[in-house]
Amino acid sequence: MRIDLVTIVVAEYEPAIEFFTGVLGFDLVEDSPSLTNDGRPKRWVVVRPPGAETGILLARADGERQAAVLGDQVAGRVGFFLRVDDFESAYDRMVAAGVEFVTVPRTEPYGRVAVFLDVAGNRWDLLGPAAGPVVSSGGTTS
Repeated sequence: MRIDLVTIVVAEYEPAIEFFTGVLGFDLVEDSPSLTNDGRPKRWVVVRPPGAETGILLARADGERQAAVLGDQVAGRVGFFLRVDDFESAYDRMVAAGVEFVTVPRTEPYGRVAVFLDVAGNRWDLLGPAAGPVVSSGGTTS
């Protein structure tokens, strides 16, 4: 058993695809024509981090109810978590690409973390590994 996809409601497909692939570095694994339950055209757009099994379905808001949740899919909480091996490089690259961070990076027992907003305004944690012991030039750890 596994979770295959989670959905993020977005305003439009193209800016969302650009954000997830161009800014975050995800792979675009599917972009196919599809139909709504009542037969109107839509797209089936799936992105996923390289090497990951779980993907994100980018679903364009359809109607007022769905548009109302843009950026608030989890009621203002951090609802998505992006773990990276090199926190500082990922953070610097994302800042340079214009990603809005709503907290400054901080160190927690579980690692480095900073909260950012995706293209729709949802909150994500950017997570990096916990720092190991610091080795000084004298060979001692602190």
